Amino acid sequence: MPPGEHPALLDAVRQLLRPLARLAVARGLTHATVDEMLRAAFVEEAFAAYPQLLEHRRVSRISAATGINRREVTRLVEAREREAAPARSYPSEAFARWTTHSEYLDKDGQPRALPRLGAAPSFEALAHSVTRDMHPRSLLEELRRLGLAEHDAASDTVALQRAAFVPKGDEARMVGFMGANLGDHFNAAVDNVLAVGAEHFEQALYADGLSDASLAQLRRLVTQHWQAITQDLVPRIEQMIADDDAAGIGSTAGPGKRTRVGLFSYQTAAQPPAPPARPDAEDAP
Repeated sequence: MPPGEHPALLDAVRQLLRPLARLAVARGLTHATVDEMLRAAFVEEAFAAYPQLLEHRRVSRISAATGINRREVTRLVEAREREAAPARSYPSEAFARWTTHSEYLDKDGQPRALPRLGAAPSFEALAHSVTRDMHPRSLLEELRRLGLAEHDAASDTVALQRAAFVPKGDEARMVGFMGANLGDHFNAAVDNVLAVGAEHFEQALYADGLSDASLAQLRRLVTQHWQAITQDLVPRIEQMIADDDAAGIGSTAGPGKRTRVGLFSYQTAAQPPAPPARPDAEDAP
């Protein structure tokens, strides 16, 4: 059996495709649309795998590696577009700074309600610490639109409304987060399987036999642990970036490296155990 058709690999791919198919069906993406994207992704990866080959030989090699005919490979190669660098998300940066920097937290480590204007700690100062390209008023309106913050006109203060950056009512942004987070998680797992470069950290806990009440308690615990992790990591990472820039080995020396650290939990009904296999007729007593 060819390595690409190993049963364990096929089973893993099947588990990855089912959620993708569920999302596509729910949002009206047809098989033809997803198939075109899958073909393009196959060609992109095969194209990157043979960077030294001459163009005419590379097309043949890509066709052999992917099973896509040469004419289709040529069409997809010619249609390749350089992927744009992801735009900065000022709301998410403001949210991260607000929930992790000590000057914006109360004595219990929770985000404080901030005066809208004035010196730090204020929302105006927070906004300017994130970017000078967006006016603080515009950033506030965006946070309000996403259901993440609210302005109290009576006290002229701004308060966070959510404990995690999950933009309410903004599916485009939520889908963007999903693609970025799952894409990096999947890349980390694939790198580990293929033994490409340094090993990425990827660990998980699994448990079954839990009640709804226990799952609710567990969700609260996971949220608390994630808040503790971000409050510890974000300032450390920002200091690392500043130190690298000061040493001339960070973003001032080029694009540098990037990282993504995440935590997820998933709950669903446990599958019942498979029934025992029935004995063949000749094995029956």
